[in-house]
Amino acid sequence: MNKPFNISDLDWPLLGLSLAISLIGILEIYSTTARTPLTHTWERQVFWVVMGCFLAILVGCIDYHLVLDQISWLYGLTVVGLAGLLIAGSRFGGARRWIHVGGFTLQVSEFAKLVIIILVAAELSHARTKCVTWWQLAKLGTLIAVPLLLIALEPDLGTALTLLPIAFAGVFLVGIRARQVGLIILLGVLALPVAWRFLRPYQRQRLETFFHPAQNQRGASYQLTETKIAIGSGGFWGKGLGNGTQSQLGFIPVSHADAIFAAYAEEEGFVGALVALALYGALLLRLLDAAQQAPDRAGALVLVGLSALLFFQVAVNVGMMIGLFPITGIPLPLMSQGGSAVLSVFLGLGLAMSVKKQRFVN
Repeated sequence: MNKPFNISDLDWPLLGLSLAISLIGILEIYSTTARTPLTHTWERQVFWVVMGCFLAILVGCIDYHLVLDQISWLYGLTVVGLAGLLIAGSRFGGARRWIHVGGFTLQVSEFAKLVIIILVAAELSHARTKCVTWWQLAKLGTLIAVPLLLIALEPDLGTALTLLPIAFAGVFLVGIRARQVGLIILLGVLALPVAWRFLRPYQRQRLETFFHPAQNQRGASYQLTETKIAIGSGGFWGKGLGNGTQSQLGFIPVSHADAIFAAYAEEEGFVGALVALALYGALLLRLLDAAQQAPDRAGALVLVGLSALLFFQVAVNVGMMIGLFPITGIPLPLMSQGGSAVLSVFLGLGLAMSVKKQRFVN
């Protein structure tokens, strides 16, 4: 007999972990913008976090199968939205990534990540074989390539690349043959020279800076140099909230957004950075544990896709700050300032709670 759904069945510890990470982000945004024209940014971040929690609970109360059944129009709407941005999107810093809706500015590509998670789950959940077929790989690759290329043309290469780990995680969960892996690697290698030709000059410069960081430290490698100085100067205990010289004096670009981890590590030190990473680790482990207990393959694919996305973003963002990866526009989930990114993550967590909730009703 099915147990009737109760709101207490939602994964409140998962939501609590996400709120703890968000609170750290809000405090750091307040610290880095308190003496700047962006002094009220933290208040807007609070609004987005509260709105995100509400949406997460709302989505968590819905059967995720109902969401998966709507993937056709969700995907179509996403592609149309991304294409429309290239024509009439708001231009800022040479990029078209934002639309204005009801007085708010939203970044469509952030929500595209969530749509791709749903797409992969919907496409692969009905696989009848132990491994994905060549047709499934080709179809999935084509469907993902369209939004990926549209996002890259905005240009936003960092966000475009976040779609790949979602697909890889889903394919490996279902099963993939060695020949198929070999072909994917071969196609990736062959695509590198073509991709290089289509990169913007500043994107090429970032890659060249990554391989030769000692060159032009006042130019292309400036941000990398300053973030490493900030993290190193934080020491074990940090300089204290509001006392980070690199962020407070403006040496770290966008210290409240993409580079927030460097600003946080300077003010809270190794201990603070370890606490933040431990919270991310606990969040990912809870998602993966829920994937093991998912009622069906579709639910497991949703949870694994979300886990892959969050892990990729955290690993790349932190790696950028310490020089392990080239600088790209990938925010730190839940900590970096940005309404669209916050809402997208909380909506994904709402889907995760919906999957876990179904263990009690099925």
